[in-house]
Amino acid sequence: MANIQSLPLLLKELRLSAIAKSWSALAEKSIKEAWEPAQFLAELCELETNHRYENRLKRLLKESQLPIGKQLSQYDFTEVKGVTALQLQQKTTQLDWLKQGHNLILFGASGLGKTHLAAAVGHALIAQSKRVKFTSSTALVQQLQKAREALNLDEALKKLDKYELLILDDIGYVKKSDSESQVLFELIAHRYERNSLLITTNQAFSEWDSIFGDNMMTVAAIDRLVHHADIYKIEGDSYRKKQAMKLNQETGQVN
Repeated sequence: MANIQSLPLLLKELRLSAIAKSWSALAEKSIKEAWEPAQFLAELCELETNHRYENRLKRLLKESQLPIGKQLSQYDFTEVKGVTALQLQQKTTQLDWLKQGHNLILFGASGLGKTHLAAAVGHALIAQSKRVKFTSSTALVQQLQKAREALNLDEALKKLDKYELLILDDIGYVKKSDSESQVLFELIAHRYERNSLLITTNQAFSEWDSIFGDNMMTVAAIDRLVHHADIYKIEGDSYRKKQAMKLNQETGQVN
């Protein structure tokens, strides 16, 4: 029979840190309330499970580099057309699209909250323990370009495979150069039908020659992106502009 004095060491060896911290107080409570042994065990397991879930969320959120505090509930869908709260909520609860490597594309003019919506989807997926990476398209392309120059592009692309959703914000700001266009295309081709992309852009597909420079590459990239994709064209007045006007009115700067 195990000695109760060895319990802290055993829990440490088993890496049950939440149980190690709380078992004594919970044991006293179980005695006072006359719990069955199974209930005591279930409570301990729930403590450990919740602790691990919270720690996992913290790790996933840190590595995701998502903007903080962006939630679907904070977005006013009544101010725009082309996308609804229900449509995006379904993307955070019905996850077959992630398993199948399908994409989401958010079109819209500047100031309509595309980045907010993309980040909100990311946060909701992290809450379900999905691995997400948020990055500006320009930053990632530059990173991949450096990897290509170091002859490590394949390895860099494979490292991104661990993310079930890769969010590329503002793809239209990628510079029109042969090297950057090529690595962006290779990223899209690499993830095609394997892992999902969520792309925000203020440029219609008809303007994507300005991103890729070469019409054939543009067509090939778009073909891969839209083959399995949900596309939302968001229309409305600039949220940032309306907020600025409201602030000016409140401060008396606008009559």
